[in-house]
Amino acid sequence: MRGLVAAVDLGGTKIYTALADQSGRVLAEVVVPTRPWEGAGAVIGRIVETVDQVLKQAGEQGPPLALGIGAPGPLNAATGVVYQAPNLGWDNVPLKQKLEEILDVPVVVDNDANLAAMGEYVYGAGRGEEEMVYITVSTGIGGGLILRGRVYHGAGYGAGEIGHMTIDPNGPRCGCGNYGCLEAMASGTAMAREARRLVESGGGRAILEAAGGDVDAITAREVARAAAAGDGEARQIIINAGRALGIGVANVINLLNPALVVLGGGAMQVGPLLWDAMEREVSRRAWAPARRRVRLVPAELGGRSGLMGAVALALQKVRGEKPPNPVV
Repeated sequence: MRGLVAAVDLGGTKIYTALADQSGRVLAEVVVPTRPWEGAGAVIGRIVETVDQVLKQAGEQGPPLALGIGAPGPLNAATGVVYQAPNLGWDNVPLKQKLEEILDVPVVVDNDANLAAMGEYVYGAGRGEEEMVYITVSTGIGGGLILRGRVYHGAGYGAGEIGHMTIDPNGPRCGCGNYGCLEAMASGTAMAREARRLVESGGGRAILEAAGGDVDAITAREVARAAAAGDGEARQIIINAGRALGIGVANVINLLNPALVVLGGGAMQVGPLLWDAMEREVSRRAWAPARRRVRLVPAELGGRSGLMGAVALALQKVRGEKPPNPVV
């Protein structure tokens, strides 16, 4: 065995697993469906199978030195218990314990957004900066904080829930139960919701056409297509989402004074309209000294941010680095 580590990015639809060397170079990788309806035990079994698969791909006989895994939902990064993961149907699943029992290797677990932040910090757009915020804009909005070169978890491993800061108290209801959260106003889901509401009120003809005439098929992708073709209604939906995102980013800048804000996630691919609207709002609202210091940049690793963060986490374990926060 060459001192390799395994890494897993666990999501509601897929399990993305890789084997990497001490430099973080990925030697083998595999993606399989999660199938959460089969239960936590089956999903954990599938994770184990993918670790075996990447070992075989790389021609390795022995186990990895450690396994790093990013999981959705609130969790305890010290004990590795996933408190709640709605997309998986999990409640209080001892992920670390179960995997260690089966694989007989050290396992380290963290929130998927935290590991996406770590991936960008170690291997992507955040290289060289010790004060960095990562924001993912996708189906929802999440975040990870790198402060003084380490992931910041907060008192109860709940830091970085950027998507649930209030942008407009009179705004739409969020899945968390609050109203006007950033996630409810600027995520891909939010853009799709606004587009469907527009169509149902008699507008949005270009958006509906982009969705093949099926209102239920409208996603942020269809809004982006209509906007790229010059449709004013679609453009306004994206601009409104960009403005809300800019308010959220400005709040983060004012609170943390980071050197870098990295933005990733599928919804950031809707085009420059979203980014430009966000930047204008940040320029309006961020405190000038902090705004002059910060850089806003797109994520470099794309869909691999979380996976590479899991690689970095596993390598931390191998090197004996201490976790950044106490056990709670």
